Amino acid sequence: MPTTLRSLEALDVRFPTSRELDGSDAMNEAPDYSAATAVIRTSEDGLEGHGLTFTIGRGNELCARAIEAFRPLVVGKDLDAIEADPGRFWRSLAGESQLRWVGPEKGVIHLALAAVVNAVWDLLAKRAGVPLWKYVTDLPSERIVRALDLRHVTDYLTAEEALDLLRDGERGAAEREAALRREGIPAYTTSAGWLGYSDDKIRDRCAEAIAAGWDALKIKVGRDLDDDLRRLAVVREAIGGDRLLMIDANQVWEVDQAIEWTRRLAPFDPYWIEEPVSPDDVLGHRRVRDGVRPIRVATGEHAMNRVLWKQFFQAEAIDVCQLDGCRLGGVNEVLVVLLMARKAGVPVCPHAGGVGLCEVVQHLSMIDHLRIGASTEGRFTEQTDHLHEHFVDPIRVDRGRYVVPERPGFSQEMRGESVTRFRWGEGEQGRAGESRGEQGRGR
Repeated sequence: MPTTLRSLEALDVRFPTSRELDGSDAMNEAPDYSAATAVIRTSEDGLEGHGLTFTIGRGNELCARAIEAFRPLVVGKDLDAIEADPGRFWRSLAGESQLRWVGPEKGVIHLALAAVVNAVWDLLAKRAGVPLWKYVTDLPSERIVRALDLRHVTDYLTAEEALDLLRDGERGAAEREAALRREGIPAYTTSAGWLGYSDDKIRDRCAEAIAAGWDALKIKVGRDLDDDLRRLAVVREAIGGDRLLMIDANQVWEVDQAIEWTRRLAPFDPYWIEEPVSPDDVLGHRRVRDGVRPIRVATGEHAMNRVLWKQFFQAEAIDVCQLDGCRLGGVNEVLVVLLMARKAGVPVCPHAGGVGLCEVVQHLSMIDHLRIGASTEGRFTEQTDHLHEHFVDPIRVDRGRYVVPERPGFSQEMRGESVTRFRWGEGEQGRAGESRGEQGRGR
């Protein structure tokens, strides 16, 4: 009996994080962490796939409407046929002629594509009774290649090269899996240094992070140089000289400004500078990289498709790949970028600074390590410590490492009571409208 995709629902869920300035940075002063979620139900009783994309408040409704635009391309499809040729299914959505005109493969449509595609992968893993990372890592190399869309990147990565990389990654996978189950996924925390936090709150959060076993922390910078110098001094004093300290400018600088500003912060020994300039400026990142060595340059949370990533790798513009599992077009496109990063020798440290993103990227980091064969050396998956209680399968962290998820699926399903409470226009958040973001802060 075939399993048919019989419905696609879009949910607009928003959390008032701006009330406490959680998530605040130099570009986004008062974000309300939000998720546009795709829920796909099948002809099998109780089988649902959940996938989300992340926004920071206003505009989340656009992503929800874009998810609905994929409904005629999804409803009625056979899950067995999708599983047999996931690349063809991905291309049928990403390359649909009318929707493509309002992309192509970028913007709101691409964010919605990620939610829909990841919901389908969630379905496949749930039906198989395994977590998504396990479902993908156990696929034969030839099957994974069938999931890839290599259009416009074959001048950097061919199907033959991808297959060779995947076959190479098969060696030692069982031993790496056993080690990850024992030791977890290396991570860093962003939750100590949001830009809106006071110095006292930063000290307290740093102390909490150290007590919890964190050896790598990130702080936001970029609004005021004197303020950054003071705040970095506070953090270095709080965490000591041996722990890694990452800094993140959230794309607010010009190229020359980024070089000068980062050099001024260099005495605090930052491990990397993240998003120093526009996320589309490949050559600008290369100039910054040349200008701030040995500080690493990291970027990727706004790198929207495999073509832009190809250019970052070809130009040797970055030291760290921070791909986002919901900015790219879901698992299929993530796999392409993971393989290109492997070829380039660039470590992947996925972005997870948003609601549900930690739940997503833990699986992607495991796939990178187990199936692509990447070392964990120099790799740290981002972690933020809020809003996980709203998920059916929330992340677990122990001593600065993600604990390997074991529940079947992709960990993106929200708890029903959370959806009811925070669904925009219907739940508590929709009725109250009391967040700083809704009051206009940061407009």
